[in-house]
Amino acid sequence: MKLKYIILLSSISLMAACAGNQKPVDLTENKKSTQKATEYETGKVSEKALSSEARLPGQLKPYNEVNLFPKINGFVKTVFVDRGTLVKKGQLLVTLEAPEMESQLQAADSRYMQAKENAVASKEKYQRLKEAAKEPGSVSPLELDNALSKMKADDAMARSESSIVASVRTMQDYLNIRAPFDGMIIQRNVSPGALVAPGKGTDLPMLILQDTRKLRLEVYIPEDFVDKVDLKQQVKFTFNAMPGQEQTAKISRSANALGSMRSEAIEIDVQNQNGILKPGMYAEVKIPMLSGAKSLLVPNNAIIRSTEREYVIAVKNGKAVLTDIKEGLTRHDSTEVFGNLKANDTILKNASDEIKDGAVIN
Repeated sequence: MKLKYIILLSSISLMAACAGNQKPVDLTENKKSTQKATEYETGKVSEKALSSEARLPGQLKPYNEVNLFPKINGFVKTVFVDRGTLVKKGQLLVTLEAPEMESQLQAADSRYMQAKENAVASKEKYQRLKEAAKEPGSVSPLELDNALSKMKADDAMARSESSIVASVRTMQDYLNIRAPFDGMIIQRNVSPGALVAPGKGTDLPMLILQDTRKLRLEVYIPEDFVDKVDLKQQVKFTFNAMPGQEQTAKISRSANALGSMRSEAIEIDVQNQNGILKPGMYAEVKIPMLSGAKSLLVPNNAIIRSTEREYVIAVKNGKAVLTDIKEGLTRHDSTEVFGNLKANDTILKNASDEIKDGAVIN
């Protein structure tokens, strides 16, 4: 028992001695690391000459394209073409049949023949009366005037019926669907026996015809670039399906207006004599820019992007100022921006959306 008590006293003495020799913990390192975490890396807004060209996506469109609908109701009688058929302007593509059109034509012809006979009879009667009137007192002037009026009225009726016949024949010719220009049928949606009718743009057409001998390369220029495009310079483009085969051409036309996507459409005519190019193909287009134009550039890591906005954090008077921007051309280390910024403005690098407007920047 005495031995246990001695051991216990020894242990307590040892622990007290250790406690007396313990040094206080130095928290300086943690403080330093905290200070480093709150330090921000800054950069400057630079102003440099704009790149000589902008790389934008483009898409090939047919030079001419039309959805073919019938002009009148009818049943498809014969289809002379199919998908992939090359056609010439005026070539017969589809014939329709409408039995009521034959009845209308026959009725119009009958009325015209009757009116024509009446006109001929009235003319002959007037001629006879006119000859007879040479003998004084044989024909009264009133009778001769009536005959003249009847001849003119019957002649006018005959002309009217003739116009109706021509109109019905024109309507009957609507049963023949012809190609409005040279091209290729890319879609066929009807077969013999189908009932077709004049349609709207949202309806399914009988045929779709495209002119692919020459194509339009359509490119949309963002609003911020429209005043910097050099329309006189050659444009370079490479199709995704044919890498390494760069082609050149001039800008053929521009919309001179911004569309719904706040961009201006330009078109480049591309010859397709060998038929290799297809509508819908994508290309990377190098649009030449006017020399001398300068832009504001910021480091790529200075831009903060969210679903609602794009902005950078400028530093003014030691405080953060969230500045909305629009992005332009992107380089390997910097991005062209548009916004309330000036050259040499101080901005934060590696900024985050946790920094609030007005926050103190050390």
